[in-house]
Amino acid sequence: MSDTPREVLPPELLDAPPLEEALTWAPPTLRAVLERALEGTPPSVEEGARLLELRGRELAALIAVADAVRRNDVGDIVTYVVNRNVNWTNVCFVGCKFCAFARLKGHPEAYDLPIEVVLEKIAEAVERGATEVCMQGGINPDLPADGYLRIVRAVRERFPAIHIHAFSPMEVFYGARRARMSYREFIGELKAAGLDTMPGTAAEILDDGVREILSHKKLSVAAWVEIIRTAHELGVPTTSTLMYGHVETPVHVARHLDLLRSIQRDTHGFTEFVPLRFVWQNTQLYREGRVRPRPQGQLDLAVYATSRLMLRGTIDNVQTSWVKLGHQLAALSLRAGCNDMGGTLMEESISREAGADAGEFTSPAELERLIRMVGRIPRQRTTLYELIGGDAHQQAQSAGYAASGGRGSR
Repeated sequence: MSDTPREVLPPELLDAPPLEEALTWAPPTLRAVLERALEGTPPSVEEGARLLELRGRELAALIAVADAVRRNDVGDIVTYVVNRNVNWTNVCFVGCKFCAFARLKGHPEAYDLPIEVVLEKIAEAVERGATEVCMQGGINPDLPADGYLRIVRAVRERFPAIHIHAFSPMEVFYGARRARMSYREFIGELKAAGLDTMPGTAAEILDDGVREILSHKKLSVAAWVEIIRTAHELGVPTTSTLMYGHVETPVHVARHLDLLRSIQRDTHGFTEFVPLRFVWQNTQLYREGRVRPRPQGQLDLAVYATSRLMLRGTIDNVQTSWVKLGHQLAALSLRAGCNDMGGTLMEESISREAGADAGEFTSPAELERLIRMVGRIPRQRTTLYELIGGDAHQQAQSAGYAASGGRGSR
């Protein structure tokens, strides 16, 4: 995880060649796909699967096209959000083989944060300028039927202005059953209690065969799609995600992207797309020999660039992940189609437990430095991608982080 791009990437992927020069590196059939993408025709599933396999100079051509499409569609501003992650419980019975965060009930490392501790964490974040709190946790078998609603109500009562971004489709799947409600009823109750948006996590790869390998207790593709569509219909936007770099094939990834763009054409409810590299080090999937570590760098850039092209005209915002990639490679991915650096986080337990070593927080000042390093314009945003303030505001945010030591509580 700590390798720098210069150590893991060939020179042609570091130097950002001009578009016309890069296109000459593509053979005729590939160049035709890339030129159609430039003209506004997103790649098909079959074409997307081919793009995901590109490496070397052909990958450089794909990256150059993705960067040109990004510049045309969303411009040179790169956004970030000042937020705090609160992983409020690690108690979980689902048993995902890609997860090293969860603990079974009764395990000495299991925890379930009291609501007052959750509120204290949010209070600290608000003092440091956070506009969003992101809350996700394990699937706790002892959660009361109204447990999720209690959390949202308590946060909204104490912090009427904070944006509450909470609960994955898996948590909604479980919470609705605990409350004996339909998805529509349950999400409606959460929204009435103060929920603003939902993370589109628990997606991994939207293929039931792959999901059976990763976690046979996880909700099905059909359930994930139903929950997401229901949230959008109720006026609760969500993010969309993908976990790559494990047992999936390029075709699985391309089909996943195709499904997301199909949903978005109908609902317009996705705010962003976030590809997330599988962090393998401490996972059961790796210990069982089901996966081998994939080299970092070219795979990541191929996924980001292909995502930009396949999602063109449906999901404009493609977010990189400094937590998964490290800061330097995340910055380089801004040249491969990404236009968002994600959040400050302040704390992040799930990737850390799996073996990620990029840290749990990044200050606004550091995010802005990384953005400027690749010649882009940094701006703070809200969860819904509204720009906040200008240079003076950015300086104040950075000063606030410096005064607090730039660190979140654990």
